[in-house]
Amino acid sequence: MALRKIALVGVGKIAIDQHIPSLAKSDDWELAAAVSRHHQVEGVPNYKSMDEMLGAHPEIEVVSLCMPPVPRFEYARAAIAAGRHVMLEKPPGATLSEVYALEALARDAGVTLYATWHSRKAAQVATAKAWLMGKAIERFTVTWKEDVRKWHPNQDWVFEPGGMGIFDPGINALSIVTEILPDPIHLTGAILKFPANRDTPIAADLDFYHPHGATVSAQMNWDHSGADIWDIEAVCKEGVLKLEKGGGVLLIDGTEQPGAIGQLDGEYPQLYADMAALVSSGASEVDLRPMLHVSDALTLGKRQQVSAFEW
Repeated sequence: MALRKIALVGVGKIAIDQHIPSLAKSDDWELAAAVSRHHQVEGVPNYKSMDEMLGAHPEIEVVSLCMPPVPRFEYARAAIAAGRHVMLEKPPGATLSEVYALEALARDAGVTLYATWHSRKAAQVATAKAWLMGKAIERFTVTWKEDVRKWHPNQDWVFEPGGMGIFDPGINALSIVTEILPDPIHLTGAILKFPANRDTPIAADLDFYHPHGATVSAQMNWDHSGADIWDIEAVCKEGVLKLEKGGGVLLIDGTEQPGAIGQLDGEYPQLYADMAALVSSGASEVDLRPMLHVSDALTLGKRQQVSAFEW
């Protein structure tokens, strides 16, 4: 079967590290063009204008958008208007309203829209979800700490309005939480720590309501020194589950379960396989639950000012 042609829009760190290698190994896709103001992809036509790329390549069925969330709506709207299927890097947009608008546009145009959550594809997330089903959860804790200087070096947009700050990585945790918890939760309170010279928070403490009385909380920090900590722990009457390394490692009552792999390994190839399946079936997938928690945190959160942040 011939490979479907896809264009990559926004050639930054995540595209270079994950999207391009995943597409190169894919049995479904051929990377046929790229759009970027600053970088080029070897071996394919490169453009600085989205409209120019769309006009030059009517054979490209799908556009994968990897730029920061604030400008993404206009690019997605243009692709949908041109009859192309659209794949959105997380978070799917700068606001909930614009993603709902894209969902409606895609539905009316008869094209696929896929709001991806790569952390849900981590090796042990599905196993964790299955284990938690039917368990009596007493305490559920998320600890998500990393160094923004490592993952977004000198990228000021993450601290600008719409950049989401700590919720850029923290939404990865929330995507796993909303996938594996058997019952829906909602935010009841938050403390958001804003650097004195920045517009988005660098740390957050979150508390949630759980319908069966479990204590659910999250601690997130983007100014963390040392090794990254991407852990989720569920203390249940039947035992203790712990996901480590962003869902790549699973422990049950302290015993590591088979199938562990590194953070991000296998996640993006699975996203592109899922996109191929969605396009083939004519379906869309737009789950905004992780983004709802972020919106609620920014609504309910108590703001605390902390020291200025410098790169």
